[in-house]
Order: sequence, then structure tokens, then C-alpha cells
Amino acid sequence: MMIQKAIENHIRKDAFANWLGATIETIEPGYSRVSLTVSASMLNFHGMTHGGLVFALGDIAFAAASNSHGQTALALNVAISFLRPTKVGDHLVAEAREVHLGGATALYDIVVIEHNSGQAIAKSQATVYRKRATFI
Repeated sequence: MMIQKAIENHIRKDAFANWLGATIETIEPGYSRVSLTVSASMLNFHGMTHGGLVFALGDIAFAAASNSHGQTALALNVAISFLRPTKVGDHLVAEAREVHLGGATALYDIVVIEHNSGQAIAKSQATVYRKRATFI
């Protein structure tokens, strides 16, 4: 149990997630939940949440889930579909779930929802390469 806590503490130090104001709510083996509230600085020139922010939120959840075993995992591919726009004040939640854990690779499904409405905002599927090295 102490190892899992050390893994979580390491992942929670993600400088980019902290800079965005994202909260890593849950880290379990093969799963992560991350959230943030959209601010005006996160909008594109149409006044909607920037797609890069939505992608980044899902990517933070993906990184946490894929590294949750303590083995260094690096993204190989991420495919995203944007389903609907969001705006300032919306509370976005990304969940990443392990679908397949292989020796050298693993596959994850990621969904981003708007918490208050429950509507799906984006869906992704992502693959990691799992190095033999552990980081804890």
C-alpha cells in the first residue's frame, strides 16, 4: 500500500496539471479521474473552451492511469473526438480506464464530461509504451 501512495504522490507533482489548475481526484491501478473548471483564459477565439485544453485534461488523466502501476509509461498515440463545446464556468471531468495491459503496451479509453450536465464533451483512445523501468 505504501508503494501505491508513493506512485500517487509522484503523479500528483505533474507541473503542467498544476499550472492548468487541474485536480487529480483519483488514481487507482489502471484508472484516473481529473477535473478542472474552465476559465476565460482557456477559451479559443470563438469563445468556447479550447480543444487543446480538453485534450490536455484527458491526457493528464491518461498519464495518471497509465503510470499508476509505477512502471514508466509514455504515450504512443492518442485519438480524440470532440463531441460538444463548453464555456467559462463549466466543470470538466476526465476519466481514463485501462482496457488492455500488455507487456510493452497498454490501451486506455478516456472520456471527458461536463460534470453539471453529465454530457460527454470528448472521447479518446490512447496507447502507451511501457518501459521496463519503474519510477518509484
